[in-house]
Order: sequence, then C-alpha cells, then structure tokens
Amino acid sequence: MLRDSQPRWGTCPSTRWKPAFDKPSTGGVTNSTAKHSTGNSRMDKIVILGAGLAGISASFHLRHARCVLFEKNHYPGGHIHTEFLDGFTWDEGPHISFTKHQYVRELFEANVDGEYLEYPVETGNYFQGHWIPHPAQSNLHAVPEPLRHRCLQDFLDMRQSAAGSPPETYEDWLKFAFGDTFATTFPSAYTRKYWTTDAENLSTDWVGERMFFPSVEDVTRGAVAPLPQQTHYIKNIRYPARGGYMAYANKLVEAANVEFNHELVHVSFEDRALFFANGSRISFSKLVNTLPLPVLIQLSDAPPDVQAAATRLSCSSLLVVNVAANHPTVRPENWIYVYDEDKYTTRINCTELLSPNNAPEGTTGIQVEVYFSKYKPATESPERIASKVCSELVEMGLIKSPEAIMSVHTKMVPWANVIFDHDRRAALDQVLDWLSQKGLRREDDDLEPITDWERKLADPLGDEHQSVFLAGRYAQWKYYWTDDCVLRGLYLSQTLKG
Repeated sequence: MLRDSQPRWGTCPSTRWKPAFDKPSTGGVTNSTAKHSTGNSRMDKIVILGAGLAGISASFHLRHARCVLFEKNHYPGGHIHTEFLDGFTWDEGPHISFTKHQYVRELFEANVDGEYLEYPVETGNYFQGHWIPHPAQSNLHAVPEPLRHRCLQDFLDMRQSAAGSPPETYEDWLKFAFGDTFATTFPSAYTRKYWTTDAENLSTDWVGERMFFPSVEDVTRGAVAPLPQQTHYIKNIRYPARGGYMAYANKLVEAANVEFNHELVHVSFEDRALFFANGSRISFSKLVNTLPLPVLIQLSDAPPDVQAAATRLSCSSLLVVNVAANHPTVRPENWIYVYDEDKYTTRINCTELLSPNNAPEGTTGIQVEVYFSKYKPATESPERIASKVCSELVEMGLIKSPEAIMSVHTKMVPWANVIFDHDRRAALDQVLDWLSQKGLRREDDDLEPITDWERKLADPLGDEHQSVFLAGRYAQWKYYWTDDCVLRGLYLSQTLKG
C-alpha cells in the first residue's frame, strides 16, 4: 500500500528526544574537501570512519555539523547502496524493512516523504523440485512423502522427550526445535549454504526471535493442510516506492560532510591519527568506527596477540548475481530459500516484487545470493558461478529459457554475515579489551549478538574520557539489521552529548 500521509515524528522507546533534519545542502551530500584540509591536520569534529548506514545515522543524530565522515567509495550507503542499470533497480541483497521500532518506521517514512509500499510478505522454499511455503516446519503438507511422515514423527518424538540442559550448538538447537529428520534435511543444509559452515560450529546466542520455534499444534495441522494464517516472524514489510532501499536514507545523508575516496591504510591509537591511501593524515579526538573490526585492528598498532584474535572473527562474503529476463515474474514470493546443496543458489528475490518501479514493465529482475568464507572458499570464478546460477534458475522454472536472459552482472561483497562460531565471543572480548585501553568504553552487552534497544536507550552511558566508539554490524561484530544501525546512531548521540 502506497502511503500518502504526511511524515510525522514519533519517539524512540523510553526517550522523548525528537530529531529534526539539518537544513539540506543544495547538492545533497557535502563533499567536505573544500571545508577541511586533509593533508596533515587536526580534526576538531567527530571523525566517522565509513559512510554506510551506521555512519550516516551517527552523523545525522550527532548533527552533521559536528561530524566528518571518511568513505573509501565515491558514494555513500555501504550495504544499502542501490544501483540502477538498464531500467532495473538493484539493492545489495534483499533489503526490506519490517522493524518493530516505531521511531525507525517514522524516520524511514519521512526519508521518502511517505512514499513507500507496505504489503504482507510472501516467502517460499525450493527443495528438490518442490515448492514449500515458509516456514517449512509448519508447512510439512508440501513436503513429499515419505519424508513428510519422518519429519513429523521425529518432531513429535523430540517434543515428548525434550528435557535437560539448553542446547550448546546451533545443530543441537535445530534438532531440539524440529527433530532430527527435518533439522538435517532443511535448516542444517541451508546453514552450510548461508552461514557457510556446519550448524555444530555455530553457537546459539544469536538465534533469539530470528528463528521460528513452532508449536506442536501448528506443525501437526500444517502437515495436513495449509494453516489459516502464516507463522513467519515477518508479517508485513515496507519498501520505498522508488529509488531502492537507499531511498530510506535520502534525508539522513543530506548535508553530511563526507570525504569520499578516502581508504584507510593505518590508524595509530597511540597518536590518535588516521592515515589514508591518498596521503591524507587526520588527527582525531573522537572517533566513531563503522569499518569491520578485523580491518580496523589489522590496520592499527595492535600487538600480535590482538591481531591474531581479530583474525578469529569470522565473516562470510557474498556474490550477488543479478539476472534480467524478458518476461514477467513467474513466482509470487518476495524471496525464496533454496535448500538443494548441489546448487549455488542460496536465496532469491525479484526486484520488481519489492516495488513495481524496480524493473521495466513485462520483465523480471532476479537477484541470487551465493556465500563463501574461510570455511567454504570459492573454487570457481564469479563468471562461472553466475553461468551455473542462470542454469539453476532455468531448472527451477524462474526463467523460462536461457534465451529469455537479457543481461547478467555480478557484484562481490567482501563482508556479508558475521559468523557466530565458537571462537567469536572470546576473540571479540580480547579485541574489545585492547581497544578499551585506547579510548573505548566497554558496554555490558558488547559481546551479545543482539541489542535490547528499549533497555539500551533508556540508560545511555556517557563518558567524557571516551575517545573511540563502534557502530554497526561489522564494527560491533553483531547480528545487526538496518534498524539496529539507525538506533546505534541515536544511542551515540545520547552518549556523545555536546
């Protein structure tokens, strides 16, 4: 549903603080090179490394006039950057908004002047030629026999016998939640594709409400026929009517002071100085880092043991394969999970199903995600993988024939999903401990994958001596989504008052 209502400001949980947009510059984002000497200078402003959503939110909430951002690319946005090619709008993965935080909902609404689409989400699963509604665990009626019966029986047996200590690994959690057969056939297989490692190599502290834990009644009824209402944790989604997901930051980024084409090559915490590939040197008094934590440590003066700890922080990389075809969308799902391990294709979305303005009429833009990591390195070139992905899309019936393909382009994203393996917590603790000696203040939840924002924003902790701050999924090494990145910027504005 396209909303035509005027944007209005609400309040964030447990706070009465209301932001107002800085007066936009006539050219949108301000390239601050003309304002700041970046040859060898002292920066009195708050310095922010990275102009992705976390950095943009930090600058916006702290007030752009107080901040300057240094970004290695020639554009802002980071992972929410949107590309426009031959009439198609491509995000960097299937970005959609389903935040429960009213503050973020209203902020995004204001950024697009109320022009967004809101609709019920439709999600699907592909398994060996079968289309299964999502979540598969409560839609076993679509699973072929005799697998359906084994999944249901194992699930019921597990629920009757479940007892003892909480699961210590994600594999144990999956078997506890779904029974051995379903866990092994579906989520464990998908884990190897999406998280790039076995479920037994993952912890459970990241799961929270982001995996659906079904009731016995839902699974039993769903094994016979579709349930009267969906049980997925995402009910409705919002997406900008035009401009791609980046449009949600249209006004957040206005008047931001961004130094583009600034790639960090070294940071000296001892001297509080940043060095960039273009020869610039900046001294800072307050630094907000949004770069991946392993990168920050690798480029710093950290000792060898801390450097080694940073290398134990694991993250996947993503190959995005964008395929344009000359016919309308074949399936109705907003996105699709593919369980077959003989296929590269892991998750699929169609850009025109996010917004009809994302593709020329009568065409489909299919985006496929393929993941790699140190646990699952790529063994073929992006071009070869893309070719196989196209064949898989034809096999699944999402593209009518190879001749229907109009264009294919790929993008490699080096930082995708933080992997919550068993090394993460200890390695992160060691890195944060060292940074706490260099100006970072430890937070009571800084090792937790997920932030309780109602509690966090109700009790912001400021420290006038703190000089180093972290913001975003990769800098904090958390299971963050876009609303988390926005709220982290708000939180920093409460801790960095001035």
